[in-house]
Amino acid sequence: MIKIECVDVWGFKHAIRGMRNPMNSWDKSDSFQCDGVGCYFENCPEYKSNIEGCNHSGDYVVGSADLDLMHRLFVGGTEHRKFMRMIHVSMDITAPLYWWKEYDTYKVSTVANSCSTMHKIHAKEFTREDFSHEHLCGASVDHLEMLINWLNDCRKSYIEQKHKEDWWNMIQLLPSSYNQKRTLDFNYETAVQIIRQRTGHKLDEWHTFVDVLWDLPYMREIVGDQDEQK
Repeated sequence: MIKIECVDVWGFKHAIRGMRNPMNSWDKSDSFQCDGVGCYFENCPEYKSNIEGCNHSGDYVVGSADLDLMHRLFVGGTEHRKFMRMIHVSMDITAPLYWWKEYDTYKVSTVANSCSTMHKIHAKEFTREDFSHEHLCGASVDHLEMLINWLNDCRKSYIEQKHKEDWWNMIQLLPSSYNQKRTLDFNYETAVQIIRQRTGHKLDEWHTFVDVLWDLPYMREIVGDQDEQK
Protein backbone atom coordinates (compact mmCIF):
# COMPACT_ATOMS: atom_id res chain seq x y z
CA MET A 1 0.00 0.00 0.00
CA ILE A 2 1.21 3.48 -0.81
CA LYS A 3 -0.69 6.77 -0.60
CA ILE A 4 0.72 9.89 -2.26
CA GLU A 5 -0.73 13.31 -1.43
CA CYS A 6 0.01 17.04 -1.55
CA VAL A 7 2.21 16.86 -4.67
CA ASP A 8 3.81 20.21 -5.41
CA VAL A 9 6.38 21.18 -8.08
CA TRP A 10 8.26 24.46 -8.38
CA GLY A 11 11.40 25.97 -9.85
CA PHE A 12 10.78 25.92 -13.61
CA LYS A 13 11.22 29.67 -13.95
CA HIS A 14 14.70 29.92 -12.44
CA ALA A 15 15.74 26.55 -13.89
CA ILE A 16 14.97 27.76 -17.41
CA ARG A 17 16.70 31.08 -16.82
CA GLY A 18 19.82 29.27 -15.68
CA MET A 19 19.55 26.70 -18.45
CA ARG A 20 19.91 29.48 -21.03
CA ASN A 21 22.86 31.19 -19.33
CA PRO A 22 25.64 29.26 -21.15
CA MET A 23 24.56 30.49 -24.60
CA ASN A 24 23.08 33.84 -23.47
CA SER A 25 19.86 32.71 -25.15
CA TRP A 26 17.36 34.19 -22.72
CA ASP A 27 15.59 35.99 -25.58
CA LYS A 28 14.68 32.61 -27.12
CA SER A 29 12.75 31.53 -24.04
CA ASP A 30 9.02 31.18 -24.71
CA SER A 31 7.81 30.24 -21.24
CA PHE A 32 5.56 32.57 -19.26
CA GLN A 33 3.60 33.08 -16.10
CA CYS A 34 -0.10 32.56 -16.83
CA ASP A 35 -2.12 35.59 -15.73
CA GLY A 36 -5.06 33.42 -14.70
CA VAL A 37 -7.52 35.59 -16.64
CA GLY A 38 -7.36 34.50 -20.26
CA CYS A 39 -5.07 32.74 -22.70
CA TYR A 40 -3.42 35.37 -24.88
CA PHE A 41 -0.10 33.64 -25.47
CA GLU A 42 0.46 31.75 -28.71
CA ASN A 43 2.55 29.07 -26.99
CA CYS A 44 -0.15 28.34 -24.41
CA PRO A 45 -1.97 25.04 -25.13
CA GLU A 46 -5.29 26.82 -24.61
CA TYR A 47 -4.46 29.92 -26.65
CA LYS A 48 -7.05 29.34 -29.35
CA SER A 49 -9.93 28.87 -26.94
CA ASN A 50 -9.17 32.24 -25.30
CA ILE A 51 -11.27 31.33 -22.27
CA GLU A 52 -11.24 32.89 -18.84
CA GLY A 53 -9.79 30.85 -16.01
CA CYS A 54 -7.86 28.34 -18.11
CA ASN A 55 -6.33 25.17 -16.67
CA HIS A 56 -2.97 26.94 -16.31
CA SER A 57 -4.39 29.72 -14.15
CA GLY A 58 -1.53 31.15 -12.10
CA ASP A 59 0.95 28.52 -13.32
CA TYR A 60 4.31 28.95 -14.98
CA VAL A 61 3.79 27.52 -18.47
CA VAL A 62 6.85 26.04 -20.20
CA GLY A 63 6.96 26.87 -23.91
CA SER A 64 7.80 24.54 -26.77
CA ALA A 65 11.24 26.10 -27.47
CA ASP A 66 12.27 25.72 -23.83
CA LEU A 67 10.95 22.14 -23.75
CA ASP A 68 12.94 21.30 -26.87
CA LEU A 69 16.15 22.62 -25.29
CA MET A 70 15.36 20.79 -22.03
CA HIS A 71 15.00 17.52 -23.89
CA ARG A 72 18.22 17.98 -25.87
CA LEU A 73 20.15 18.80 -22.70
CA PHE A 74 18.57 15.80 -20.97
CA VAL A 75 19.70 13.48 -23.74
CA GLY A 76 23.18 15.05 -23.50
CA GLY A 77 23.64 13.52 -20.04
CA THR A 78 23.85 14.61 -16.42
CA GLU A 79 26.69 17.07 -17.07
CA HIS A 80 24.44 19.05 -19.44
CA ARG A 81 21.06 18.80 -17.69
CA LYS A 82 21.94 20.69 -14.51
CA PHE A 83 18.59 22.45 -14.79
CA MET A 84 16.94 19.20 -13.65
CA ARG A 85 18.48 19.65 -10.20
CA MET A 86 16.83 23.08 -9.91
CA ILE A 87 13.24 21.80 -10.32
CA HIS A 88 11.90 20.63 -6.97
CA VAL A 89 9.18 18.20 -5.97
CA SER A 90 7.44 17.92 -2.62
CA MET A 91 4.87 15.31 -1.61
CA ASP A 92 3.46 13.41 1.35
CA ILE A 93 3.80 9.63 1.18
CA THR A 94 2.33 7.02 3.47
CA ALA A 95 3.97 3.65 2.84
CA PRO A 96 5.11 0.52 4.70
CA LEU A 97 8.50 0.42 6.39
CA TYR A 98 9.70 -2.27 3.97
CA TRP A 99 9.23 0.23 1.11
CA TRP A 100 10.87 3.06 3.02
CA LYS A 101 13.96 0.88 3.55
CA GLU A 102 14.37 0.75 -0.24
CA TYR A 103 13.55 4.42 -0.78
CA ASP A 104 16.27 5.37 1.72
CA THR A 105 18.77 4.30 -0.95
CA TYR A 106 18.22 7.75 -2.44
CA LYS A 107 20.26 10.06 -0.23
CA VAL A 108 21.47 12.58 -2.84
CA SER A 109 19.36 15.74 -3.15
CA THR A 110 16.57 14.37 -0.97
CA VAL A 111 15.09 15.55 2.31
CA ALA A 112 12.40 13.81 4.39
CA ASN A 113 10.51 14.53 7.58
CA SER A 114 8.74 11.47 8.97
CA CYS A 115 6.11 10.78 11.58
CA SER A 116 8.08 9.49 14.55
CA THR A 117 7.59 5.96 15.85
CA MET A 118 10.00 6.74 18.70
CA HIS A 119 7.87 9.56 20.10
CA LYS A 120 4.35 8.82 18.86
CA ILE A 121 4.03 5.05 18.50
CA HIS A 122 1.57 5.00 21.41
CA ALA A 123 -0.42 8.06 20.28
CA LYS A 124 -3.30 6.08 18.76
CA GLU A 125 -4.73 2.61 18.91
CA PHE A 126 -3.33 0.18 16.33
CA THR A 127 -5.77 -0.95 13.63
CA ARG A 128 -5.45 -3.17 10.58
CA GLU A 129 -5.41 -0.04 8.37
CA ASP A 130 -2.08 0.96 9.95
CA PHE A 131 -0.42 -1.95 8.12
CA SER A 132 -0.03 -2.93 4.47
CA HIS A 133 -1.79 -6.28 4.22
CA GLU A 134 -3.35 -6.44 0.76
CA HIS A 135 -1.36 -9.52 -0.27
CA LEU A 136 -1.74 -11.50 2.95
CA CYS A 137 -3.54 -14.84 2.92
CA GLY A 138 -6.31 -15.54 5.42
CA ALA A 139 -4.05 -17.24 7.96
CA SER A 140 -1.56 -14.38 7.79
CA VAL A 141 -4.33 -11.85 8.36
CA ASP A 142 -5.29 -13.78 11.49
CA HIS A 143 -1.70 -13.58 12.74
CA LEU A 144 -1.64 -9.87 11.99
CA GLU A 145 -4.79 -9.39 14.04
CA MET A 146 -3.20 -11.26 16.95
CA LEU A 147 -0.15 -9.00 16.74
CA ILE A 148 -2.32 -5.88 16.59
CA ASN A 149 -4.18 -7.01 19.70
CA TRP A 150 -0.90 -7.58 21.55
CA LEU A 151 0.47 -4.19 20.43
CA ASN A 152 -2.68 -2.55 21.76
CA ASP A 153 -2.31 -4.38 25.07
CA CYS A 154 1.27 -3.07 25.33
CA ARG A 155 0.10 0.41 24.35
CA LYS A 156 -2.61 0.42 27.01
CA SER A 157 -0.18 -0.79 29.65
CA TYR A 158 2.42 1.81 28.64
CA ILE A 159 -0.11 4.64 28.81
CA GLU A 160 -1.30 3.54 32.24
CA GLN A 161 1.97 2.41 33.81
CA LYS A 162 4.70 4.11 31.75
CA HIS A 163 6.82 0.97 31.91
CA LYS A 164 9.69 1.16 29.41
CA GLU A 165 9.31 -2.57 28.76
CA ASP A 166 5.91 -1.98 27.13
CA TRP A 167 7.40 0.70 24.91
CA TRP A 168 10.17 -1.68 23.85
CA ASN A 169 7.59 -4.34 23.08
CA MET A 170 5.83 -2.00 20.67
CA ILE A 171 9.04 -0.80 19.03
CA GLN A 172 10.64 -4.21 18.56
CA LEU A 173 7.50 -6.07 17.55
CA LEU A 174 6.39 -3.45 15.02
CA PRO A 175 6.43 -5.27 11.63
CA SER A 176 7.88 -3.86 8.43
CA SER A 177 4.34 -3.66 7.04
CA TYR A 178 3.61 -0.73 9.38
CA ASN A 179 2.69 2.35 7.35
CA GLN A 180 4.69 5.50 8.02
CA LYS A 181 4.02 8.98 6.65
CA ARG A 182 6.83 11.20 5.43
CA THR A 183 7.02 14.54 3.64
CA LEU A 184 9.61 14.36 0.87
CA ASP A 185 11.58 16.95 -1.07
CA PHE A 186 13.69 15.97 -4.08
CA ASN A 187 14.47 17.23 -7.58
CA TYR A 188 13.75 16.14 -11.14
CA GLU A 189 17.17 14.52 -11.57
CA THR A 190 16.51 12.28 -8.58
CA ALA A 191 13.02 11.53 -9.95
CA VAL A 192 14.51 10.40 -13.26
CA GLN A 193 16.97 8.10 -11.52
CA ILE A 194 14.12 6.55 -9.51
CA ILE A 195 12.11 6.03 -12.71
CA ARG A 196 15.09 4.38 -14.42
CA GLN A 197 16.04 2.15 -11.50
CA ARG A 198 12.62 1.14 -10.14
CA THR A 199 10.49 0.62 -13.25
CA GLY A 200 9.40 -3.03 -13.27
CA HIS A 201 10.23 -3.58 -9.58
CA LYS A 202 8.48 -6.47 -7.83
CA LEU A 203 6.89 -4.20 -5.20
CA ASP A 204 3.54 -2.67 -6.18
CA GLU A 205 4.44 0.50 -4.29
CA TRP A 206 7.26 1.28 -6.71
CA HIS A 207 4.94 0.90 -9.70
CA THR A 208 2.54 3.46 -8.21
CA PHE A 209 5.35 5.85 -7.27
CA VAL A 210 6.98 5.64 -10.71
CA ASP A 211 3.62 6.39 -12.37
CA VAL A 212 3.26 9.51 -10.21
CA LEU A 213 6.77 10.65 -11.17
CA TRP A 214 6.02 10.20 -14.87
CA ASP A 215 2.94 12.40 -14.44
CA LEU A 216 4.87 15.31 -12.90
CA PRO A 217 4.62 18.50 -15.00
CA TYR A 218 6.55 18.21 -18.29
CA MET A 219 8.41 15.07 -17.16
CA ARG A 220 7.42 13.09 -20.26
CA GLU A 221 8.28 15.97 -22.58
CA ILE A 222 11.70 16.46 -21.00
CA VAL A 223 12.65 12.79 -20.82
CA GLY A 224 11.04 11.60 -24.04
CA ASP A 225 11.62 7.97 -24.93
CA GLN A 226 12.85 5.97 -21.94
CA ASP A 227 15.61 4.51 -24.10
CA GLU A 228 17.21 7.96 -24.19
CA GLN A 229 17.78 8.05 -20.44
CA LYS A 230 21.38 8.04 -19.17
